[in-house]
Amino acid sequence: MNSANTAESIASGAHSINATEPSDSKIPATSQPPLLQVTQLVRHYPLPRTHLCQTPQQVQALQGVDLRVESGRSLGIVGESGSGKSTLARLVMALDTPTAGTVHLLGRDLHRLPAAELRHARRDFQMVFQDPYGSLDPHQKVERIVTEPLQAQGRTSRAEQREQAAQVLAQVGLRSTDLGKYPHEFSGGQRQRIAIARALITHPRLIVADEPVSALDVSVQAQVLNLMLDLQQQFGITYLLISHDLAVVNHLCDEVVVLYQGRIVERGTPEELLFNAQHPYTRALVSAVPRIEPGRARALRAEMAQGAGEALRPMV
Repeated sequence: MNSANTAESIASGAHSINATEPSDSKIPATSQPPLLQVTQLVRHYPLPRTHLCQTPQQVQALQGVDLRVESGRSLGIVGESGSGKSTLARLVMALDTPTAGTVHLLGRDLHRLPAAELRHARRDFQMVFQDPYGSLDPHQKVERIVTEPLQAQGRTSRAEQREQAAQVLAQVGLRSTDLGKYPHEFSGGQRQRIAIARALITHPRLIVADEPVSALDVSVQAQVLNLMLDLQQQFGITYLLISHDLAVVNHLCDEVVVLYQGRIVERGTPEELLFNAQHPYTRALVSAVPRIEPGRARALRAEMAQGAGEALRPMV
């Protein structure tokens, strides 16, 4: 696909969707209130001025995002770097303040809760970060890392915290003896299991996973994704999965929304987006997914070798 034509069609397609806003109107209406409801979420970041009299410029990271996630379901957020995925995750986790809009979890507006109530509400939503090593304190043992959310709540004894830590480690496939180890003693996949155990220890209703397997080997990615599926079936966890990998989203999610320049341009099931994408940007994302074509690499090498041979052939 020609890059100039692609960019032009994406821009025109995004303008059309933003004008008519059919993507947000497709949010299904149900009699039960959703676990997570995001309404017209906006986040603008000011840019530094180059001189005193300049009008302040802004980066429009999110522009009127609407989402709803039912309990026990998984919603995937896909888009390229800079599309607003991580900003959305931070706002859902109440780690940043929106410019406008609301985030309701279990009927509570997270950004209007007093600090003490928000701290208590964090039992119901936890986060798994992209880099399993960077998100774990290398100076702390696994026991302290995993029990940190319980320590923040301050409602359990040290013995109870250790017991719960051993339980969640077993749930993610690790041993209770691992509580006395440091993060550097584990592989990447094991470190991500520790991060998931830390998120599980408060028995949350929602886990926000920001690129949870992108830093892992392909074989380990499947193990972690299968673990997340097993935990969802066992405990009824709801996932908000941030990813740029459509294959990961297809494996884990019931519904997917596509973010482009801070707006939702398309939503649907993974199968609908993979095989029947309507928006030009979604089709560009799908076309960028690597595909295995048997014999293609050999054919390319043969073409390159033939071209090199012709280039080196002496002229007569």
